[in-house]
Amino acid sequence: MTSSLIQVGIPEILSAQLELTEPFYFIILMEQELHFSIDMVPYQSAAKSILFLSPFQLFSVKEKLAEDTKVLKFHGDFYCIEYHKDEVACNGLLFNNIYLQPHVALTQEAFQEITAIIDKIDHLKYSSASFDQAITKTYLQLILAIASKQKILTNKLSLPTISRKDPIDGFEQLLENEYKKHKSVSFYAEYYNLSSAAFTKKVKQRWGKSPSTLIQERIVLESKRLLHLTPKSIKEIAAELQYLDEFYFSRFFKKMTGVSPKVFREQVGLSIVAQKSML
Repeated sequence: MTSSLIQVGIPEILSAQLELTEPFYFIILMEQELHFSIDMVPYQSAAKSILFLSPFQLFSVKEKLAEDTKVLKFHGDFYCIEYHKDEVACNGLLFNNIYLQPHVALTQEAFQEITAIIDKIDHLKYSSASFDQAITKTYLQLILAIASKQKILTNKLSLPTISRKDPIDGFEQLLENEYKKHKSVSFYAEYYNLSSAAFTKKVKQRWGKSPSTLIQERIVLESKRLLHLTPKSIKEIAAELQYLDEFYFSRFFKKMTGVSPKVFREQVGLSIVAQKSML
């Protein structure tokens, strides 16, 4: 393998009753439709889809993955999606977006192209040439670019079916503005003059998740961002997220991700972005 920080076709991924949480980014290319859950939220992907997972997301599937499923995983030290955000706009589109589906339905052409690229990455493991790592990064970048383009096109096509008259369509921006200060569903329900039950029903119809799930996911997403992209201490991060108790924050983070903030930072590491900020 060109680097231990990128791997293709990990055997244990293909086992039945899979439960996965690791300090890697995952790309899973599926020819068959699949039922799975991420952070305890259920999803169903269509045939010929590609799925993207960020470090320490709780991915689980009870059915056995098809033998032709292709799995690619890479560490942030190998390819930092934040550092390369101007080259491939995948951060916030393919990875790290709580409002969008984590999977993308591909055209036949895109599916075949990504399949061929993953095979090329896999073949590089037999080469010891020093420039293979650069080639592998280029292949990875191409996969992300193809999938990003496909997801943008898919989202544009789905826009006409979404009502823009319901005031809760502005919930995304409200949550972005208020999630640090307000962590209860009742605050957001009252903002829209709705009962918590009515508000929850509307949010689930619109985003496929309950408002409490979206609030929790937004806090975890920002927690991961601060742990990975900044050198701030866990105490400082807890304070920034307006937790009065650092240990309460740590317990919440571990409940949501399966690991403590300390372990997350140790295993995922500080990104190139954070390291440059310390110079």
